[in-house]
Amino acid sequence: MIRRAIQALLCAVVLLPVTAFAGDASLASTRVIRSGSVIGVGDVLAAAEPIAGALSVPGDAIGLEAARTLFPGRAIMPGDLRPPSLVKRNDLVELRYAAGPLLIVTEGRALGRGARGDRIAVMNLASRATVRGVVTASGTVEVSP
Repeated sequence: MIRRAIQALLCAVVLLPVTAFAGDASLASTRVIRSGSVIGVGDVLAAAEPIAGALSVPGDAIGLEAARTLFPGRAIMPGDLRPPSLVKRNDLVELRYAAGPLLIVTEGRALGRGARGDRIAVMNLASRATVRGVVTASGTVEVSP
């Protein structure tokens, strides 16, 4: 009897986010989500009332990173989220410089955070020079001539 009640409760919790987005409801966080944390499926639900400009589709938030701390029950705005960072400050990254047939690959230390396509500063560990490059999908930083 208790097992069935728990199963019914779990089904209701799992199906609630799916059924809760039938109207123009706004998206809200279910818990405190710290800046830099990636939003998961259980982290969002429908807010009590629709708010203009707030996200309304869970797929628009899931997999993105919180740009600031999100609090439970508050609507999630598009500016509250950003693409997830592939490179974090002080990470060791591969630096790639390509110009024609020349390819130089070395190691560097990231001086900031960066998602795919972001331009970040990296210190070349061999020369101690600071260069700027673009973060690629694999987490390497490409420096252009």
